[in-house]
Amino acid sequence: MINKVLKADFFNRAADTVAFDLIGCRLCWNYAGRSDSRIITETEAYTGPDDLASHAAKGRTKRTEVMFGEPGTLYLYFVYGMHWMLNVVTGPAGYPAAVLIRAVQDINGPARLTKAMALTGSLNGKQADEENGVWFTDDTRPPRTKVIRSARIGVEYAGPVWSLKPLRFSLRPAKIS
Repeated sequence: MINKVLKADFFNRAADTVAFDLIGCRLCWNYAGRSDSRIITETEAYTGPDDLASHAAKGRTKRTEVMFGEPGTLYLYFVYGMHWMLNVVTGPAGYPAAVLIRAVQDINGPARLTKAMALTGSLNGKQADEENGVWFTDDTRPPRTKVIRSARIGVEYAGPVWSLKPLRFSLRPAKIS
């Protein structure tokens, strides 16, 4: 079965909707002459300039400029002086929102993910597509009841309202019989 590549129209929606709908889709990438793809199991939505946990809350800067771009644009940024974080821009161009890809099947944690993918900032600002080497495809998504909503991780600085919003989406672990 060939999975449909997700185009800009998929990402041209609210960040929380896209974050939810990416669970069960595939993140695909090329590196070192080979390809890999994994089912997305965890995401976080950063909903725009009013979201105090979002980089966009500080306005348009050199770092956040990519977030104001076209839907489906990759937003990679460096944290703690050692880790790249992979995000995809959502919503209409000019509105700064994005989804952080936190985990995929067998790779838990956004820093572990970008390391496994050998990603750097060289893809920042490029469209998610096969030509650029990182893209998303539709897959058999789980039933809505298999997706858990919870608070995002590591955003306490955003205050009690924004740090507790249920904008993290994860695939419910399978029960062991």
